[in-house]
Amino acid sequence: MGLTTKKQLDELTYEIVGSAIEVHKELGPGLLESIYHKCLKKELSLRSIDFKSEFSVPLVYKNEPLETELRCDLLIENQIVVELKAVETMLPIFEAQLLTYMKLLEVPKGILINFNVKNIFHEGQKTFVNDYFKLLP
Repeated sequence: MGLTTKKQLDELTYEIVGSAIEVHKELGPGLLESIYHKCLKKELSLRSIDFKSEFSVPLVYKNEPLETELRCDLLIENQIVVELKAVETMLPIFEAQLLTYMKLLEVPKGILINFNVKNIFHEGQKTFVNDYFKLLP
């Protein structure tokens, strides 16, 4: 899609969160993260949103590419990293993980979604931006 503006990223964020809300509305809380992941991929496909799932995040250390076990849950339109959880308590390490993926993938926005809540919109999602976002018009 080649998003280039903050407004376009915000509109895509709205669609992603809407997709997560739809999955949560259908399934409710209490299932494994892998189930929500599978259903969210289906919902994104139904909405014709392009994504990559569970791919290896590239890591370069001192100018040398390294093989790692870093796996990104979803990369939407090559612009937004989505990290999925189904946990009782959101930990700061989850935010750090998302921010690191955003940096390594050089994308401007990330969304952390927790399906183990009563209401995704109010308590189950958090959006992050970085310096790449600040550079967009």
